Amino acid sequence: MVGTVSVVHAQGVVRVYGEGDTAVRALHGVDVEIEAGQLTAVMGPSGSGKSTLMHILAGLDRPTSGSVMIDGIEITTLGDDALTKLRRQHIGFIFQFFNLLPMLSARDNIVLPLTIAGEKPDSGFFDDLVRRVGLADRLTHRPAELSGGQQQRVAIARALVSRPTVVFADEPTGNLDSRTSGEILTLMRSSVEEYGQTTVMVTHDAKAAAMADRVLYLADGEIVKETGRSSQHEILQIIDTMDLQ
Repeated sequence: MVGTVSVVHAQGVVRVYGEGDTAVRALHGVDVEIEAGQLTAVMGPSGSGKSTLMHILAGLDRPTSGSVMIDGIEITTLGDDALTKLRRQHIGFIFQFFNLLPMLSARDNIVLPLTIAGEKPDSGFFDDLVRRVGLADRLTHRPAELSGGQQQRVAIARALVSRPTVVFADEPTGNLDSRTSGEILTLMRSSVEEYGQTTVMVTHDAKAAAMADRVLYLADGEIVKETGRSSQHEILQIIDTMDLQ
């Protein structure tokens, strides 16, 4: 498509766990490009390879073969130190179970990626981010003093604070009630629209996928279908038709 920029490019990605007769082939030569400024949802049943794909695209796992580039940098050949530095500079993470440090305040959890990198937050951007995620009056609270939704808001702010090339979200609403899930999805959607934040979201939830600009469907380690922005009903129909339950 004219005018689009690919910030993540994967080609021929294969991931095999184990060897010989017990080997499990989790990914079968996946090709995918993630376009800048879009929210891409990755759907599929348990065992389809969607989390494996996300971990490889994010540099948390290495493919058995194939190529992955982030912002023009080939990451599959990087050493551990260089890969850690790349993740710090280019990647934000949002996890299902928040992964906050319990001894730190919400503010310190949010700025943790910058603290590790020896940097300080841009005060204007930080204040705007905190306002957008609704945490202005919760910055001194520790995770145990926050609701699940508030903890996920902290996690989202932490992923966004360094303004990474791409944010990866692994089932970001999987541990939340339906109302809070809706609030978190709206927040993630607004980060794409307001900040132009490229985001990849692994989800099994059709409601979550309906917030995306693009939906990739995985089955048995392969991308078997791709659609543009779709309604929840359309997504459920595709899942039913393709037997991806």
